[in-house]
Amino acid sequence: MDKNPMGPFPFTALPKRPPMSWPGNAQLAFWVIPNVEVFMFDYPMPGEQNQRPDPSRFTHPQVRQWCVREYGNRAGIWRIMEVMAKHGMRGTVALNSLVCEYRPDVVRAGMELGWEFMGHGQTNSRRVPEVADARDEIRRTLDRIEAFTGKRPRGWLGPGLDETWDTLEILAEEGVRYVCDWVCDDMPFRIELPNGKDIYSLPYNFETNDVPAFLYRHYTTPEFEAVIRAQFDTLYREGASAARVMGLAIHPWQMGLPHRISYLDSAYSYVFGHANVWKATGSEILDAYINGGAAV
Repeated sequence: MDKNPMGPFPFTALPKRPPMSWPGNAQLAFWVIPNVEVFMFDYPMPGEQNQRPDPSRFTHPQVRQWCVREYGNRAGIWRIMEVMAKHGMRGTVALNSLVCEYRPDVVRAGMELGWEFMGHGQTNSRRVPEVADARDEIRRTLDRIEAFTGKRPRGWLGPGLDETWDTLEILAEEGVRYVCDWVCDDMPFRIELPNGKDIYSLPYNFETNDVPAFLYRHYTTPEFEAVIRAQFDTLYREGASAARVMGLAIHPWQMGLPHRISYLDSAYSYVFGHANVWKATGSEILDAYINGGAAV
C-alpha cells in the first residue's frame, strides 16, 4: 500500500455518501465473526491483557494461559454454535488455518451450519508482520482452508489486525476480496491498490469485540451486552435513512464461557427482535454492496 500519512484510501464522510439499502430493504446488515484460533503450546503465550509475548523469555510451558484459550475449542465454540443456530444466525469465521489440522471437528461443525470461513493467519501465536515471508504465510493460510472446506476464503482478518506495507496487495493477488483490519467505518468501502487491483474493507468494530471489551475496557458481561445493544440502536436508527453494517466479533474462549453465553443469547434476542435486520455473512454483505452500485 502507499505510505500516505493519511492512510491508503480517500477520506469520505459517512453522512455525505449516497444512501443505499440492503436486500429486502433491510436497514442494517448484522454479521457475527467468531474468531476460531489455535495457539502453539511450545510457543510463548500472550499476556494477561493480550499483549504480545517476548519469545526470548519463554523457558517453560505456560499451561494456564494456553488452556484459557484452548477452552474455546473444547467447550466455548459449541455453546456459541448452539446459540447462533437457535437464532438462525450464520457465522463468518476468522479462522486460523491450523484449526483445520489440529481441531478439524470445529471446522466441520461450522461447515454443517453453513458458516463462511475467512483467513486469519495460520495460528494466533504469530502475526503477519512477525513472519519472515508474509506472502507465504497468507498463501499457506488460504490454501489450507480451501483444501479443507472446498472454498477459497474471500475475506481476511489479520491476527491482531496487523498488516505489513504490502499485505493488501498480497491478499488481492491471492484472491481475497474483503478485509476486516480497517476498523474506521460503519459501511464497506473500496481500497484501490498500487498493483492495479482493489479490495474492500468490511466493518469489524473494535468496540463490539469481546476481547477488547473484557481485557482492555474491563467491562462486565452485562456491560458488554449493553454496549452491543447501544451500538445496534444507533446504527439501526441511522439505517432507516441510509443502510448501515454492524459487526460483532466474539472469541469462543471469552463469550463461550458458561457465565457469559446467556448474555450473547439475550443480545441476539434483542437485535433480531427488530424488523429489517439482515442476518448476513461477510461475502453476502460484500456482494450486496458492490451490486448496490455504491461509488466508494
